[in-house]
Amino acid sequence: MTDYDSPWKTVLERFFPAFLEFYFPMAHAGIDWTRGYTFLDKELQKVVRDARLGRRWADALVRVTGRDGVEDWVLVHVEVQGENQAEFAQRMFVYNYRLYDRYARPVVSLAVVGEPWAGSYGHFGYERWECQMGLRFPVVSLPSYRARWAELDASPNPFAVVTQAHLQARATAGSDTARYQAKLTLARSLYRRGYHRSDILELFRFIDWVLALPEHLENQLWADVQQFEEEKRMRYVSSFERIARKRGMEQGIEKGMEKGMEKG
Repeated sequence: MTDYDSPWKTVLERFFPAFLEFYFPMAHAGIDWTRGYTFLDKELQKVVRDARLGRRWADALVRVTGRDGVEDWVLVHVEVQGENQAEFAQRMFVYNYRLYDRYARPVVSLAVVGEPWAGSYGHFGYERWECQMGLRFPVVSLPSYRARWAELDASPNPFAVVTQAHLQARATAGSDTARYQAKLTLARSLYRRGYHRSDILELFRFIDWVLALPEHLENQLWADVQQFEEEKRMRYVSSFERIARKRGMEQGIEKGMEKGMEKG
């Protein structure tokens, strides 16, 4: 299975307001974005590093300020490869109470999962002798967007592309030809959504990671992208050429080292 950790973490941090706007509009609307926001990776790692409750694919702790002036901490947990749902909900519960226990700050837990999920919330808790303890948190399931493809195609939000890439990675597993076409279509769509150059490159990096292709199809894809840019008179082609050249150099260096070791 593809390791989604690095690209998900990167796009989450780069496009955090867009992430909330796309998946959790209520949370996005409740934040005063003029006050800025701060990622608290060190604080998060202090409370989750010894919580051995399964693999998490990407997570983030972000300090934000609500429109009511109250400072909140937002815990975002992305589980792209779904595991046991009971363990997942327990993990969210543990992270939430550990953060509150350590820092005495309100923690809003939000989750995105890569597998089907029943309902719109996750739950974990217990009750004994009239004492109740628990957590309910919003959950977005990426497969739920399969029926909303036209909406994703028309959206300028970067996470529409991220969602499409994830869905296509699952849909084209086992078919290099189908994956090639899906990847090329997504790459071309970046240019018509009105993104800045740096955003296009970042999103293409995500697409490139989750929709990996054999070398011969990857080379063909880069050639098609460059031709498309020339036809549209875009100015990104030099960047793609540099990235492609760097890949070729890295592959050449690896092969050279292997040959040298064999001779040695």
